[in-house]
Amino acid sequence: MNRRQFLTFGTVGGAAVWSGCAGRVPVPRLGRIMTVRGALAPDQMGWTLAHEHAMVHFAPVAEAATQRYDRAEIVDTVLPYLLEVKELGVQTVVDATPAYLGRDPLVLRALSERSGMHMLTNTGYYGARSDEHVPEHAYTDTVDELAGRWISEWRDGIEGTGIRPGFVKIGVDAGSLSEIDGKLVEAGALTHLATGLTIAVHTGPAGPAFEQIDLLEELGVHPSAWIWVHAQAEEDLSAHVEAARRGAWVEFDGVSESSVERDVERVVNMHRHGVIDRVLLSQDAGWYSVGEEGGGSFRGYTSMLTHLVPALRSAGLEEADVEQLLHANPADAFRIRVRRLS
Repeated sequence: MNRRQFLTFGTVGGAAVWSGCAGRVPVPRLGRIMTVRGALAPDQMGWTLAHEHAMVHFAPVAEAATQRYDRAEIVDTVLPYLLEVKELGVQTVVDATPAYLGRDPLVLRALSERSGMHMLTNTGYYGARSDEHVPEHAYTDTVDELAGRWISEWRDGIEGTGIRPGFVKIGVDAGSLSEIDGKLVEAGALTHLATGLTIAVHTGPAGPAFEQIDLLEELGVHPSAWIWVHAQAEEDLSAHVEAARRGAWVEFDGVSESSVERDVERVVNMHRHGVIDRVLLSQDAGWYSVGEEGGGSFRGYTSMLTHLVPALRSAGLEEADVEQLLHANPADAFRIRVRRLS
């Protein structure tokens, strides 16, 4: 299969059209959101946390791939934290734990069923943390082969579960993109063009962020298909505005009780420049840490609702702005559709 065939395989009018079969979650129509329990309309997402973690397994690739842990214990541990934030109005949680770092769609589906909340999982590989969680085959695969693995998870479900990813999650290290990090981003672009899944990339500083935007545009992908994860780490607020004006999603996801002043400054700056419609918010909180007694220390998901949102209102944002940040933006960001540069 050549590159042109690869980019158009399985799509009609920019939407994935693989047919479902028994035991699989049906493939969503154009513009739907894919959760671990199936597709839903964007207006059903409600208030959404765009970047959280139920569990993480900080272990070498081979060990993390075995997934030896008690799923029931993890579900019982995490569930109260989900119910706590549900009481504050949140209906959807985007789980950003990638493959080989503790991704487990069965845990997420159980949590979704027991909490009554919507949850999204992902496909893709995590090249941050000095590539510690990148599997060996990612180095030897061609870009097309690597993307093919992720597209297969969309087409067939993840690891035999029938659960489909709702987005692509990649990680890159700080500094200029390394060869493997660039490869991951390129594979993410090909996956997007074949599936319509949004690409969320652990990034941080503006340097690698704009390298990625440029690379995606070279590959024909519009920046609106890409989320600048951990953008709060960039001190130059003008970079956030520039990325948003190019169409990218700018995610401030380290929200905590101690970060409110910083986060208000960043969000108000985006509002002042007329690009609040490109902002995503979350806490990057959790998580049950596999290998630690009782899952270690869990940070709950409530800080954004109990501290940041009231502070944003005090800073002059109106209820329509809050609704934009918590519902309209994530619903648009994770809506499945191919976004070509043209």
